[in-house]
Amino acid sequence: MSVPRRVVTGHTPAGVSVVVSDGPVPVSRQLPGDGVAFHEIWNTEGAPAPIRAVEPTEPTERTLAVPPPPRGTKIRVNEFAPGHLDERGLQSPVHRTASVDYGIVLEGEITLVLDDSEVTLRAGDIVVQRGTDHAWANRGAVTARVVFVLVDGAFDPGLVATLPGGLDGLMHGGPRD
Repeated sequence: MSVPRRVVTGHTPAGVSVVVSDGPVPVSRQLPGDGVAFHEIWNTEGAPAPIRAVEPTEPTERTLAVPPPPRGTKIRVNEFAPGHLDERGLQSPVHRTASVDYGIVLEGEITLVLDDSEVTLRAGDIVVQRGTDHAWANRGAVTARVVFVLVDGAFDPGLVATLPGGLDGLMHGGPRD
């Protein structure tokens, strides 16, 4: 596991732009049995996102839930180690969140598994994941490292009416909650 470096900017009381922190991300969580690590980079609550001179608390310690806060955003780096597939060939549970997620593959390759298809993404590829039931699987030989930027969303009622089970099973907490 390689913990990312995070540089955060802010302002002095006089309004001067400064670096307020520079170092490893303060919150990382591992699921060793799944071969997955989460490195929480930042999150915002509300929209527009409040911009303060300095954050009153560390944003990544507010919640370790998968989806972003209501009207908020979240950025994290996930690492998917090879060799951790379940009997269905998946590394994560099948899940759906009320968010638009931008996934940017930095290293390795990861397979996005949907209801009717699979897509293998490689370094440099970007996926826009829009509230679909999905799972992830590293079927390669090296760790896949993916940046995810999650933006809170709201399902269109017409879409919800077409989903088997509606929004039953919508993920609100962590990956195993």
